[in-house]
Amino acid sequence: LASAKFPTFDPARVVAAFSALGFTGMTSRLVKLSGASAADVAVATSAAASAAGAPAGEKGTAPVAAALDLPPVVTGADAEAALAAAIEAGAWVGCSLDDDRAAGALFGLGHTLWAATEGALCRFDGPDADAALERLFRQGRVAATGVKGLLHALSPMDSAEPARLACADVDPGRIFDVSVAAYLLESDASDYGAKALCERHLGCPLPEPAAAQDGQTGADDDAPTRAAAEAAAARALVPALADALEKDGSTELFSTIEMPLLPVLAQMEREGLSVDPSILAAQSAELGAEISAMVDKIHAAAGEDFNLDSPMQLSHVLFDVLGLPTKGLKKTSRGFYSTNAKVLGDLARDHSIVAEVLEYRERAKIRSTYLDALPALVRGDGRIHTTLNQTVAATGRLSSSDPNLQNIPTRSELGHRVRQAFTVPEGSVFLACDYSQIELRLLAHLSGDEHLVAAFNSGADFHAATAARVFGVPVDEVTPQLRSRAKAVNFGIVYGQQAYGLATSLKIPRAEAQEMIDRYFDAYPGVRAYLDESVRLAHERGWATTMYGRKRHIKEFRQKNKQLIAFGERTAMNHPMQGTAADIIKIAMVQVERRLREKGLASRLVLQIHDELDLEVPVGELEATSELVRSTMEGVAQLRVPLIAEVSYGSNWAEAK
Repeated sequence: LASAKFPTFDPARVVAAFSALGFTGMTSRLVKLSGASAADVAVATSAAASAAGAPAGEKGTAPVAAALDLPPVVTGADAEAALAAAIEAGAWVGCSLDDDRAAGALFGLGHTLWAATEGALCRFDGPDADAALERLFRQGRVAATGVKGLLHALSPMDSAEPARLACADVDPGRIFDVSVAAYLLESDASDYGAKALCERHLGCPLPEPAAAQDGQTGADDDAPTRAAAEAAAARALVPALADALEKDGSTELFSTIEMPLLPVLAQMEREGLSVDPSILAAQSAELGAEISAMVDKIHAAAGEDFNLDSPMQLSHVLFDVLGLPTKGLKKTSRGFYSTNAKVLGDLARDHSIVAEVLEYRERAKIRSTYLDALPALVRGDGRIHTTLNQTVAATGRLSSSDPNLQNIPTRSELGHRVRQAFTVPEGSVFLACDYSQIELRLLAHLSGDEHLVAAFNSGADFHAATAARVFGVPVDEVTPQLRSRAKAVNFGIVYGQQAYGLATSLKIPRAEAQEMIDRYFDAYPGVRAYLDESVRLAHERGWATTMYGRKRHIKEFRQKNKQLIAFGERTAMNHPMQGTAADIIKIAMVQVERRLREKGLASRLVLQIHDELDLEVPVGELEATSELVRSTMEGVAQLRVPLIAEVSYGSNWAEAK
């Protein structure tokens, strides 16, 4: 025991291995266990990054050093003076909030703004915090890991609460969201918080919070907290990320799309969506009765009662009691066969009880996730306010959370039920404007394939035209089945789908699926050439890009695993279309919101989902708003083929779609 020691690893080798895998936060902490100095760790990290050839802004590229230095804390008149000097100098001010109100604490209603300037860490409490933050948004330059969250401190998501600042008054040129900037550099990272960004882009850890924040006694009440450190980090990150964006070619994307979009999203979150709790309650009761009947039917078919929500009990019934085939199935760590969605989906083709279990699961999920959960999320204004996230989907698309309204099924009867509860006030309509086949139109534009371009420009049924070319029949002889198959191939090509994926979706032999894909490329040779060139360029550069410069760095190309490389190649194929579609809808949102204000219309954007913009529109503005939104969306980009936006409306979300 006297000779035993921990740890026994080589710090340099650990850094090299972890950097190759893309680990960041834990690397410096783990290496320090060896007793290595900060300088030793920095040298090892830098060497590992150079050896890996990582692009600017990617994980593991910055050396690890001592913690970020924090300027002295100032309060009162000194804080006011420091803030005024920073505003006068046009300097970026890093901001973060300590807010018990947001955390829902049982005790204490602390509300503190930390504003980091070049030489001071300014602390403002209570009403002074809101006043300082409003001044910064109106006159200064605000940097933060969550600018939208700061904006909601002045313009709350619950529209029943008064706003000190209109989101439309925020100048996009005066805000710098460091999380969004880091996301543009590396869109598939798992963490864009201040701690991770400090390690990744500044090469140093974020200081630990003061003792007072750990519940210890005897600490200075004015000592910097975690929020104070985050404010200082945001300010320090601005030049580092601005330089990285410039080197990456992403500055224009950040300044002309993402930052102008941010206040638009904040206003949409404040608008929210009107919902009728009584409809949700009625639907929940109705669906509950249907679920109970389904459970009884499944129990009768199984010959015994069991808990359908228990994977172990369900596995026992399906495979032990009913004797369903288990060939090729894997057992879980607890020793029973898996009953995940893929396993049940394959079995459902031949076994009706499995199909009923899947239907039960879908109905139970809809009931618990939406019908029963949404009423508790209605705020004081009687509306539901989802959060629209800019840094979640690697494709560049927005995501929705708390609640996630994007996951409501789009073309199912269950999804239709949920959407019926999203209503509008009396005298208004719910308007939806949806891009038609935008990714396929982008494929035609980017590939320049003459036949694909001609098919869209003719205005005819595109999927029928594809079926005619792929299957060699006249358009007027295309059957619904052939059209359906052609549609599957069309969208499959956009997402880089191979024969296996197409065979699975169409439930046909793999050889037949491959033959369909081959026919497609014979019919549209320009598409094949374009996709091959996209993959070649991505291998050469290490990234794929959109029409607007949104890069997707493809780390899978640095792996040896063939499946990972193939995934990277599919990403290289679909990112130009999927990412460009994301860019276009974001540009449309900014332009629609601006034009509505310029025209003095009361219509308001309330949601963006998939390729669709949703608005709440007074009846008297329906015609004007419909034309404004449609023309704006169609005019965002000039393509080789028409960019089509289709308007629909109704008394609720379901009727509008």
